[in-house]
Amino acid sequence: MNLLRLITGTTAALAAPLTLPAAVESGESAMPLAIHADLAHTAAGAPVRDALILVGRDGKIAYVGPAKDMMYTADHRVVRTPVVTPGLIDARATAGLSGLLNQPHDQDMLERSSPIQPELRAIDAYNAQDPLIDWLRGFGVTTLNAGHAPGTLVSGQTMIVKTAGRGADEDAINPAAFTAVSLGNSGVTRESAKSPGTRAKAIAMLRAELIKAQEYARKRQLADETKRPARDLRLETFARALDGTQPLLITAHRQQDILAALRMAKEFNLRIVLDGCADAHLALDAIKAAGVPVILHPTMARANEDTQNLAMDTAKRLHDAGIPFALQSGYESYVPKTRVVLFEAAVAAGKGGLGFDAALRAVTIDAARILGIDTRTGSLEVGKDADLALYDGDPFDFTTHCTGTVIDGVLHTPAGPQ
Repeated sequence: MNLLRLITGTTAALAAPLTLPAAVESGESAMPLAIHADLAHTAAGAPVRDALILVGRDGKIAYVGPAKDMMYTADHRVVRTPVVTPGLIDARATAGLSGLLNQPHDQDMLERSSPIQPELRAIDAYNAQDPLIDWLRGFGVTTLNAGHAPGTLVSGQTMIVKTAGRGADEDAINPAAFTAVSLGNSGVTRESAKSPGTRAKAIAMLRAELIKAQEYARKRQLADETKRPARDLRLETFARALDGTQPLLITAHRQQDILAALRMAKEFNLRIVLDGCADAHLALDAIKAAGVPVILHPTMARANEDTQNLAMDTAKRLHDAGIPFALQSGYESYVPKTRVVLFEAAVAAGKGGLGFDAALRAVTIDAARILGIDTRTGSLEVGKDADLALYDGDPFDFTTHCTGTVIDGVLHTPAGPQ
């Protein structure tokens, strides 16, 4: 049920009667919006009561603050909602590569033909119009770091993408954001005669590839073009890891895998983000000393094998230690293959002891900073992309509904009841 209510006039301005469509057509251009909220969580300061957010035709936020302090014109579409937050950011997802049907034909998140395939690009498989994207948007998720799943040593490249459903190229913020690496059980194979079969072998293979990439990058800069090596997509990707333009996103749960990732990053002067980190509480000092952020495992992940030490209060431990972190939906080969970061944040806030503000930041501005998109999204501030989530109550209360989202200034409402 759509719980958005339109108003045709306010004390701030006169507005013509408007009809809100049940859903926004893909590609519809933004029109000026005036969003009145009883409470706005901006992720950029204290919450604002009786708030007004104005969105321009350029899809950017033009004003955030008390409604009494700003007027707007009659051409604005006017929407009233109890609560508004920045659009939620899922910092590690496979949605768009893993589809709603959970059948082989819509499962492109993992290629197992080789242990090292950094050249695989999420953007080449991402389906912006998969129903799963629409479903996630219906909970307030407006941005994903989507890509290849853990399961091989180097599974491919992720992309940062809006959930507007327009198309991979139209929705992409960063088409090649991270190279996904998996250490521990998710990165090794126990099959006879296949590598890597152990943790040490996995690290040795990665170090060898990085050394090759160093030499490749050096030779590609030779003045004599006849001496330059031919293009190599694999080594090009590792070269971007070496120069810092495309960091490594390293899935590492066990403390020895976390420490191995930090050791390798130090050896090659790499920018990395740790993914998963079930054993983070056993390596807090090392993680903090390295200055490496964490995209924490889903709160409700299954505790087995490498994740046997996961805990609901790990987010709070990271927060208390001053380690930057974000939350994610994650991936499991078994169902559910896609979770919702709204629920992950709610559990972390309550049962995990993190609290509302820190949990909201972990799926908004803190996630945006880790992903390198905080100048565009993650908070409600003037000049940023108008990515918002509208709720009929406390976003972390299980009885609350997301009544609409705004992405790049375009309003989307649920096609049906949640």
